[in-house]
Amino acid sequence: MSMVQWIVLAVAAQRFGELLLARRNTRVLLTAGGIEYGAAHYPLLVLVHTAWLIALFVAVPTDAPMNWALLVFFVALQGLRVWVIGSLGRYWTTRIITLPGRELVRKGPYRWVRHPNYMIVAVEIAILPLAFGAWEIALLFSLLNAAILSHRIRVENSALAERRAR
Repeated sequence: MSMVQWIVLAVAAQRFGELLLARRNTRVLLTAGGIEYGAAHYPLLVLVHTAWLIALFVAVPTDAPMNWALLVFFVALQGLRVWVIGSLGRYWTTRIITLPGRELVRKGPYRWVRHPNYMIVAVEIAILPLAFGAWEIALLFSLLNAAILSHRIRVENSALAERRAR
């Protein structure tokens, strides 16, 4: 296996771990009376992100030159992911779930930005393929992700509007 493939597998393992955490948090939130929004588009979101990893694993040549600066930037983005996940704590999930009557999280990056995780993911989807010179993958999946996120952000903003008004 090539270095590119090892890196993609490491990212896939990280995402799998995050999905396990998200699944646990989802169960806890729903049991506590949480309401899920946007469930219909969730499989498409998972499909795009999975296809992005598969495309990187399969389509990037094994001898692709690596742009180390972009790889370091990608690794730095993982620190921001951890900050987002840690800031939301038990409220972090890959689904849109809200607990009516609860205060919104306003710590960490949420002090300044409504959707920091989506910003990070958008940059990741472009940066990792570009680190291997795969601009076509970066462009295609950035466009697909932008289309899904434009819908998802509208759904999430609508779901949180009542709680945000406080």
